Amino acid sequence: MDEEIRSFIKVWSIAITCLCYCYYLSSRIPNGIKRLISLLPIFYLFIILPLDLHSFHLGAPTIFFLVWLGTFKLLLFSFDQGPLSPLPKNIFHFISISCLPIKITQNPPPKSPPKVENPKYMEIAKNPLYQKWEKVKPMTSPPSKSDSKVPKSVLMGIKVILSALIVKAYEYRPYLPTYITLLLYCCHLYLGIEIVLALSGLPARTLLGFELEPQFNEPYLTTSLQDFWGRRWNLMVSSILKPTAFQPARRLLSPILGPEWARLAAFVWAFTVSGLMHEAIYYYLTRARPTWEVTLFFVLHGVCTAAEVAAKKKFGGKWRPSGVVSGGLALGFLVVTGNWLFFPQLMRNGVHEKCIKEYSVMVDFVKKIVK
Repeated sequence: MDEEIRSFIKVWSIAITCLCYCYYLSSRIPNGIKRLISLLPIFYLFIILPLDLHSFHLGAPTIFFLVWLGTFKLLLFSFDQGPLSPLPKNIFHFISISCLPIKITQNPPPKSPPKVENPKYMEIAKNPLYQKWEKVKPMTSPPSKSDSKVPKSVLMGIKVILSALIVKAYEYRPYLPTYITLLLYCCHLYLGIEIVLALSGLPARTLLGFELEPQFNEPYLTTSLQDFWGRRWNLMVSSILKPTAFQPARRLLSPILGPEWARLAAFVWAFTVSGLMHEAIYYYLTRARPTWEVTLFFVLHGVCTAAEVAAKKKFGGKWRPSGVVSGGLALGFLVVTGNWLFFPQLMRNGVHEKCIKEYSVMVDFVKKIVK
């Protein structure tokens, strides 16, 4: 563990140095091909740096932050697009936005200036008949209700507790049916990713004062595949795939296929890019040759999501199942295809066992530090 932490510090020290180069030097180069060429060495370093990490809990987030988010954001930065454009006001903001899974909430529009009271209107308002009418006129909008949702901090606390209970339940895996174990893996995947992403965004929120958009939007409440992938699951990935994969494919294919078919094809392409990036992440975690199962998982979901979008447009409001039914079908499809295509490559290479064992190693390491 000590050696892994030293490697982790070295990797991120080099990565931060690379981002300083991007901020102070590459940003001064005109955007376009010239800036892209200046960033090619950074892309190379971001790709090879995670190879020095071998633990799941330090390696997986680093792979995601540098190999996927970092390279894609810098690719957009090459052409003066994406979250790094316009250039953040200081280096700390640039580093945070470049390699952390955060999306800063846009500033609300400025309030309109107060209305100047019209003297003529004031005279009318004093009329008793007008005042009587004001008391009985119907409301134009319903009164606002208090937000009854559970606070985010409470929800996150519940998810942390559930994640700990799942880790504890792994001790009883020899006595559990296979489908229960696979269900635990699905829940652990979701909870683990959400907790890690929330913790990674905490420094930007507390130290830099950023107002951040949520990375997840309660995916278990989904009503369809389109709702799950587009508005609920890992929104940081959705926001980075839109300008790097979906929009370029749509613009390229529209003259050939027409706007509607180009939109559906772009959906599938964005999912394919996501699958290829997951395939790369699997390679870092397993160091085994790709089997393309996880790529097929995302291509399948891209095709099904595109078909769902086309069906909604064709049938409109004529026929649509309730959100509970369609959401249950979507979650069931995710679980079945996940156990068929998403998890097997990890399980064959023992990544799940490695992940479980690391919990006890981390607990012992923390105890060692405390003592």
